[in-house]
Amino acid sequence: MKTLLFVLTFLYCGNLYSQNTLSPKEFKPIEVYHSESLIIIQISDNAFLHTSYLQTNDFGNVPCNGMVVRNSNEVVVFDTPTNNKSAEDLIKFIKENLHCKINAIIPTHFHDDCLGGLASFHKLKIPSFGNFNTIESAKANNVVAPQNGFKDSLKLSLGNTYAIVKYFGQGHTKDNVVGYFPSENVLFGGCLIKELDATKGYLGDANVGEWSNTVEKVKQQYPNVKIVIPGHGEIGGKELLDYTIKLFKTN
Repeated sequence: MKTLLFVLTFLYCGNLYSQNTLSPKEFKPIEVYHSESLIIIQISDNAFLHTSYLQTNDFGNVPCNGMVVRNSNEVVVFDTPTNNKSAEDLIKFIKENLHCKINAIIPTHFHDDCLGGLASFHKLKIPSFGNFNTIESAKANNVVAPQNGFKDSLKLSLGNTYAIVKYFGQGHTKDNVVGYFPSENVLFGGCLIKELDATKGYLGDANVGEWSNTVEKVKQQYPNVKIVIPGHGEIGGKELLDYTIKLFKTN
């Protein structure tokens, strides 16, 4: 993932993190937090990209994405940072800078880049939700598992609106789900979705034969999506869905 650098060339009125009225199309991403282990970028009025790092044997020190969505001083978080220290930093930022309550944390599959910091959320009694397959796989791998399960989809209250988490089928893993924030048409694809020009990546738990079909279902479900966040790499739009479909097309 290329490091994103943003230079602010204009003055903001009021709090940098305040809920404003720009549409996602007009919004210019702003880096609002940066440390050695965690970067947070505001990508729309009320959606934030968090990126932490996972040291791997095959791919080096990998940047791993997650999403925070906000409404009325409440947030929902998709994927934890990769470890408890980075998770604590994210939680602190949400509470002290966004002044928000965390309604839920949702790991989008059972790998460490999604739930490596889950214990930090549980320590603060923040509810966690995962697909039943995610819970089963996490327990089988002796890692901290989400507390509450769902089968197909879940609507999560967020102020006077909501966020959705939904299972469309197998791909990167058998349990991968996506998150959607309808009020701003932001999709968190997690590791089911690839950044442009990405390779296929780690396939140890993948169903390569179904991957394209699963992403096709995501594309059909959310025709109005404006911003797409992949599990690793740079954000984009619908072109990330099309690229992923093509990458794993088997015929």
